[in-house]
Amino acid sequence: MLRRRWTGPLLLALLLTVLAPLPAAARPAGAAASAAADPVPLRTGTAKGAPTVPLPSLGATTTQVARGLRRPTALVGPDDGTDRLFITEKSGTVRVYHPDTGLAAAPLVDITSAVDESGNERGLLGIALPPDFAASRNLYLAYTARPDGAVTLARYRLDESRLEVLLSQEHAEYNNHNGGQLAFGPDGNLYWSIGDGGGSGDPFRSGQRLDTLLGKILRIDVSRGCDPLPYCVPADNPFVDTDGAREEIWLYGLRNPWRFSFDDADGSMWIGDVGQGRWEEIDHLAPGQGGLNLGWSCYEGLERFEDGDCAPGETYTEPVFTYSPYTGGCSVIGGHVYRGQKYAGLAGGTYIATDYCSSTVWALRPDGSGGYEQAEIGEMPTQVTSIGTTADGEFYVVNDLPGGLHRVSFAREEPACRVDRTVTTWGTGTTVDLTVTNTGSTPVNGWTLEFPLTLGQTVVSDWNTDLTQGSNVIKATDASHNATIAPGASITLGYLAGHTGDASPPPRFTLNGDACAVGR
Repeated sequence: MLRRRWTGPLLLALLLTVLAPLPAAARPAGAAASAAADPVPLRTGTAKGAPTVPLPSLGATTTQVARGLRRPTALVGPDDGTDRLFITEKSGTVRVYHPDTGLAAAPLVDITSAVDESGNERGLLGIALPPDFAASRNLYLAYTARPDGAVTLARYRLDESRLEVLLSQEHAEYNNHNGGQLAFGPDGNLYWSIGDGGGSGDPFRSGQRLDTLLGKILRIDVSRGCDPLPYCVPADNPFVDTDGAREEIWLYGLRNPWRFSFDDADGSMWIGDVGQGRWEEIDHLAPGQGGLNLGWSCYEGLERFEDGDCAPGETYTEPVFTYSPYTGGCSVIGGHVYRGQKYAGLAGGTYIATDYCSSTVWALRPDGSGGYEQAEIGEMPTQVTSIGTTADGEFYVVNDLPGGLHRVSFAREEPACRVDRTVTTWGTGTTVDLTVTNTGSTPVNGWTLEFPLTLGQTVVSDWNTDLTQGSNVIKATDASHNATIAPGASITLGYLAGHTGDASPPPRFTLNGDACAVGR
């Protein structure tokens, strides 16, 4: 099923957390399939038994299991029967954690002499293990290299303690927006994200250019070399036959795709792309969707970016979820779809992400009709930099400062509130009446209801509440006559808003920080 697309001149004010189906596969005409890389088997067994727990009833918590890491940036679980985790540190080391013995003191890998860690965003940024890691003992690292901060992909041979540079992109002018995620896709090829070159507002116009690797996700075959390259470009990469384009490019129009992942069950790709300042975004792409333009810097999230690089008639691919950093966030940390066994009945098939500053746990799940359920389901530790999985799909996170490793758990936590919506729309206006019910067992004494508004909606007036709008986020607090909500009781409030084309009601709510179930 085709996902809705949008072009610059036709963009209306769209829903902040747009509910969009996945795109159908699209390959360039005449593209030949690459058979060089062995495909990675999908974990179809873990996809069975879809959970029946609504997202507002899902809670995420963390338990610290190790400390003493020095600015950890990424983690990965080798599928070699050892139950280990490999954790990268910004300075250029890879540490090993085992649940029985803890964090090993001596690093597994030390490439500090090759890594430029100057500036907050430079350093050893990503790690990936090939499907044959248990036999080959090779791993792949993404880092900013001495002496000039070039973003670099290298193979490290554990048996020889040898680093082999495979691909490098100049990145000297600014030290931010380096990307750095590495992951092997279901096709066996290696995918690598690189930011737009840094600075503010895409000063090099990298996102929309095809003659640079900046602002892209790349796809290469590292299982062999194609002289003079130490890797091969898959024959079905989308720009292989495009004059002036870098053939390694898989996706473009990205700002700083710090973390992306593949769903082990269906091979789809989830991308967390860090925004400029107004919108953080998450993209979800069906398998094989090379060549898509994700919008930057024509768009930031779903909103036209001022002075952005827009080409007439260009087609862009929408994010499936955006949020405003005005809620306390600053940088989206893309995660994974949970496909483990321990919490399969609760969180199976649910995509989990967070934010470096707000620590909010975002949960997204396809709803079966082309849209997405969404909820805030907890908080991560402060300054999480990466969400990783063990070989069997269980979740861990690392946080930047003070440098810890945390195991993620899920539990059913029935929401203590429900919000029902009544919407009346006309012309460029809409009224929204909200009924808030206390479904818990204790009274609510004083309340704040928070929810996002659709792009283009502006509150004109409100009733039964003291309402403030910041960017797209509404904070509605109690009035003197309805500050207490007894168990089983309800209060009503509402607002009048103007809109520029989309009068959709808020899709999610939190009451005093707790996610509410959403009724009609």
